[in-house]
Amino acid sequence: MNPNEPGGRIHSSDPFAVPDSEKSSVRRLRGRFAAPVTIWTTPGPAGLTVSSTLVADGEPGRVLGLIDEESDFWDAALASGVFAVVPLTPADRQLADRFAGLMPAPGGLFATGEWRQTPYGPVPARATTWAGCRLDGNRPYGWALLVEGRIESTEIATSAAPLVHYRGRYAELA
Repeated sequence: MNPNEPGGRIHSSDPFAVPDSEKSSVRRLRGRFAAPVTIWTTPGPAGLTVSSTLVADGEPGRVLGLIDEESDFWDAALASGVFAVVPLTPADRQLADRFAGLMPAPGGLFATGEWRQTPYGPVPARATTWAGCRLDGNRPYGWALLVEGRIESTEIATSAAPLVHYRGRYAELA
C-alpha cells in the first residue's frame, strides 16, 4: 500500500506496541476481557478514563474501579469525597482518549464539549446515563488503587450501545 494514497499507511501495525511475547501473561489475559469504557469525573474539576469499572447491586449499590493513584482525578476525588461515573458510547472515542491522556487537551479536559455541572462532578451534557458516587474506600490492588464508591444518585435514560475496550482497542457492541 502506498502511504501517499488515501487510506495509505507507513506501518501496518503500531511500531511502538509492546510485542505479546514481552507482555506479562496477566496483562495478556486482561486484554481478552471486554471492558466498559467510562469516564470518572470529580469536582475540581478532574477526570480520568477508566475501563476497569464494576457495578455491584445492593443496598446501597457500589461502583468499583482501578484508578491510577498518581492521577489528578484521584487527588481531586480525595479532596471532594465524591465522583461521577459515565459509561461512554462509540461516539465518545475522542473523549475517552482525551481523558486517558492519549489526545491533547488544550485548555484542560473540560474545555471542549458541553458539560453539565452536578454535585458529583461534571457530566457530558449529552450523557443520558451516569451515577453519582460518594467515595467509600480504597486500597492498593496490583499496580493500581481499588476505589469503591457508594452510589447515591443515578440517571438512566436511553440504552445507547456501549463503547468497550478489548485487546488494546475500542470496540462496539452491535
